Amino acid sequence: MAETLANFFVELFREKIPPELTIFIISLMPILELRGGMIAARILDVNFYEAFAICYVGNMLPIPFILLFIKKIFEWLRRFKFFEKIIVRLEDKTERNKQKVLRYKSWGLLVFVAVPLPGTGGWTGALMAALLGIDFKRSLPIIALGVFIAGLIMSLLTYGIF
Repeated sequence: MAETLANFFVELFREKIPPELTIFIISLMPILELRGGMIAARILDVNFYEAFAICYVGNMLPIPFILLFIKKIFEWLRRFKFFEKIIVRLEDKTERNKQKVLRYKSWGLLVFVAVPLPGTGGWTGALMAALLGIDFKRSLPIIALGVFIAGLIMSLLTYGIF
């Protein structure tokens, strides 16, 4: 799925914006995040080191905002029926994964973010940390490390590095 979405955005932005900006935008997006950015970087033939740095920054940029403000945003969005369903779905996903994270504490959150599977990653990890009340100072470095590890895994898969 990530490859299909990455291809879609590569074609959408091709020749309209520079490849580096394309992979940055893709890395900012939920669901795609760094893994989609690295796939797009490989398609666009962006240098590995440059791609890794751009995708990492792109993936991490929204994380502090999610950790700090998502509860307030959800509270405000609940006033609109359309968003209520989405919020409930996100909260249910958090609830389903809650025991994994709480049982292993920091390690659980790290593994959840680091393993590049659909439905995991920095966005979901930040959402989970915020909804579970994990302290910002504790969760941000864990998520940052998880995104870095996911980047290394995706580098192996997309660039054949290591």
